[in-house]
Amino acid sequence: MTIHDLAARLRGLPPSLGPVRLIAVDGHAGSGKSTFAGRLAHALGGAPVLHLDDIASHEQLFAWTGRLLTQVIEPLARGEDALYAPYDWRARAFGAPRRLPAAPVVLFEGVGAGRRALRPHLARLLWMELPRQESWARGRRRDGAEQQEFWHGWTGAERAHFAADPSRPHADLLVLQRPEGYEVLPGPGAPPAAGPDVTQGDGPSPMW
Repeated sequence: MTIHDLAARLRGLPPSLGPVRLIAVDGHAGSGKSTFAGRLAHALGGAPVLHLDDIASHEQLFAWTGRLLTQVIEPLARGEDALYAPYDWRARAFGAPRRLPAAPVVLFEGVGAGRRALRPHLARLLWMELPRQESWARGRRRDGAEQQEFWHGWTGAERAHFAADPSRPHADLLVLQRPEGYEVLPGPGAPPAAGPDVTQGDGPSPMW
């Protein structure tokens, strides 16, 4: 399967939240969730993507479930576009409301996207399969020296979150980034009928 085949399978799923097929991309900070979600959204014809960094804040790194349910989940469940206030990490303040359409497929990406409170609303949960130490090292390099103090606090908070509310055991698919592209395998939460490799490389394509 190519990424377009994966996108077709996701579009073919039954709606999980009102008219929406909600797809979560979870994993450790720095594991490549945003990049993968962006490529998958493109393959889905421009599916909306909610970045959970816009929902979290300095004061609530992980305690944002209530805000997400009120601003996003409940409107989508009614078939309405959601309006949420994105957080500005530099200004330390929430900004003007941003619209999230109630499209046939909507992607959520971020650490904690597969949390317990969201799983009943998901059509599929994808987990970026990269060890946390490697993910965090990538994230630190990406964010640079000015964010090192933030990372000191983040790693402890992420450990605590996944210890209390792990996502990976419930993942339907595992996404592995290879030198030649991505590989997608059945996850721990997939039914036995999921079979062997779900997605493999497709020759010369640099994408997959």
